Amino acid sequence: MIPNHPEPEQILLENVLFALGNPLRLSILRLIADGSELSCNALRPQEVAKSTMTHHWRVLRDSGVIWQRPQGRENMISLRKEDLDARFPGLLNTLLQVM
Repeated sequence: MIPNHPEPEQILLENVLFALGNPLRLSILRLIADGSELSCNALRPQEVAKSTMTHHWRVLRDSGVIWQRPQGRENMISLRKEDLDARFPGLLNTLLQVM
């Protein structure tokens, strides 16, 4: 199955804000904000079920916040910083400063 990654011009502010309105998804943003690419298992808190994380990855991916790519049996997650900065200048920096 190929993940749905919207084109940069298809990323909508309301979808990004919805995706980042959840504390768990916001904490994921903090972990990958430095530009690192981490596996979905490295980002999953122990107490959160894999099925729950699958939902959160889909919301973040479909809103245009993250890139998700398969690598072996894992999915690698990274922030779409360039796309988000181009669409909504200053949004990520503002969010990261207040977190």
